Amino acid sequence: VQLQASGGGLVQAGGSLRLSCAASGRTFSSNAMGWFRQAPGKEREFVTAISWNGRSTDYADSVKGRFSISRDNAENTVYLQMNSLKPEDTAVYYCAADRLSSQDIVTGRAYWGQGTLVTVSS
Repeated sequence: VQLQASGGGLVQAGGSLRLSCAASGRTFSSNAMGWFRQAPGKEREFVTAISWNGRSTDYADSVKGRFSISRDNAENTVYLQMNSLKPEDTAVYYCAADRLSSQDIVTGRAYWGQGTLVTVSS
């Protein structure tokens, strides 16, 4: 199983980026998927998650109203649209897919992508 994240890069504060995470090796159409991030010197933190059918989403308070998660089950892909980016959003962003749950991601049993770096300059 592989989760391939892409779309990271350097952007100025206030700008936008769209991350993609394409899964291969199995289908995740029945599983919750999401994004986490890890800033330099900090622990990995939850960003957002989406249920199997896309009807339920959850966001960290720090990104609510700026980030939007979506998924395309036909493409086995999850997306993260990031708007109004701030320097504190700078981090490596990891996509994740739960092995069992259709609603939530339990980090201890999730599949993880390799990460994509997002750098927001002030």
